[in-house]
Amino acid sequence: MRVLSESRILIVDDVKANVDLLVQVLRHNYKLSVAMDGDSALAIARKARPDLILLDVSMPGMDGYEVCRILMADESTRDIPVILQTALADAEDEAKGLALGAVDYITKPFHPELLRARVRNHIELKRHRDDLERLVQERTRELLRTQTVMIESLGTLAEFRDPETGGHVKRTQAYMKALAMHLRQSRRYLPLLTDEYIELLRISAPLHDVGKLGVPDGVLLKPGKLTDAEFALVKQHTIFGNDALRISEDKLGRGTFLHTAREIAYTHHEKWNGSGYPQGLKKDEIPLSGRLMAIADVYDALISKRVYKPPMRHERAVEIIRAGRGSHFDPDLVDAFLAIHETFRNIALTYADCDEERRMLGNVLAGTATQARSFLIVEDNEVDREIMQSQLVAAGCRVDVAANGRAACATFRRRPCDVVLTDIEMPEMDGYALAEALRTMENARRHLIILAITASDFDLNEQNSHGRGFDGYMLKPLDLAVLETKLATLLKGAESPPANATLAGGSR
Repeated sequence: MRVLSESRILIVDDVKANVDLLVQVLRHNYKLSVAMDGDSALAIARKARPDLILLDVSMPGMDGYEVCRILMADESTRDIPVILQTALADAEDEAKGLALGAVDYITKPFHPELLRARVRNHIELKRHRDDLERLVQERTRELLRTQTVMIESLGTLAEFRDPETGGHVKRTQAYMKALAMHLRQSRRYLPLLTDEYIELLRISAPLHDVGKLGVPDGVLLKPGKLTDAEFALVKQHTIFGNDALRISEDKLGRGTFLHTAREIAYTHHEKWNGSGYPQGLKKDEIPLSGRLMAIADVYDALISKRVYKPPMRHERAVEIIRAGRGSHFDPDLVDAFLAIHETFRNIALTYADCDEERRMLGNVLAGTATQARSFLIVEDNEVDREIMQSQLVAAGCRVDVAANGRAACATFRRRPCDVVLTDIEMPEMDGYALAEALRTMENARRHLIILAITASDFDLNEQNSHGRGFDGYMLKPLDLAVLETKLATLLKGAESPPANATLAGGSR
């Protein structure tokens, strides 16, 4: 909780005498910043996020009303209270300012005690509001964590019926999120696939096979081919799951996650051409949640070891799903899967249940270039970060992780490493700024290897990556074989490190 003396105020006024007066009145109690025009005020507000803005109305160029309007329209600044200040004010002026989102109005010349009182009151109000929002967010996160753990536990309970599919829940969750995230690049799916709905899909996915709890062990774990009667009983798991989840949904309401979970459990064995079960739905009659799970579930079944079959090679699984385009699977979803099938492979490797599965997935073991080296992975995407970390840990490397550049700098100061793998576009401090910061901290006796990990080439190639402070770049998803080759080349000195590189900002 910030004490009053640590609160920050941004003073915006184009007249120096007014600024000097405000500074004199407030400087002993607050940390002050000053802007003399609207553009500077907006830049400071977005970067420094002050606790209060004292904003003059009459300024050349962009006046205070326009600045206030822009501040309130920007998600990063709309919660900062704004007190408008003017030499002359009437009811119409005050109404205009308050309608734009200002919290108060003060007139010049200022009465020092009145100014201090109003500033103090509004900062106190903001502090209490922020504390309340933090409390609500903490309670919400705790509720979501509890909900997620309960869902995963129930889904895992169903998977415990088959001890060789312990990673199935984690894998299908990650497949669903990765596929949905890629699919929403399509204009058709963008309105539906919001961040909230994709998270709903992810947390609901573990319940897709909860109906298996109603299938006898003798049928579910049978190592040989099922009879027609046995297969008919297995197919009932979709109905068992639907019925079980409907009871809870009726109690909690349709708007809960249970509606999506029930959709998935009931429809993930439907087929695009109508030949699936249990309802024989076809095309868009099948909910998007069920169509997504159909691909995730089939891929995982193919590459996993089961009591009745060995695991299949990743390449063969991809070809089977490609062949099912327009018959078993939604063509749009197959196209999305084919675009990111290497991400599916990495997810499968991360949560593989046995060495046989890893071999069939084409796992690459680390060689002399990566083995026993220390890595720092900097990536704001939790799924990508976890996948890379698991790959390198499995290869025998020491690995630290950070979600952004600032956290990475703190981690590096505490425990330096040999190699940094960093994303480019991240909140707070991007990959370019991180590379610059790390170059100032690296040990002069040992060159730190910094590789950019990007989703696409854009303008970042080997030559200009050096000019940005990197030793090179790699494309996502992380390929250990490529990393091994690149590090071996760098260690031999074939790629010279950037010397005193001048770094510039920009997008990847």
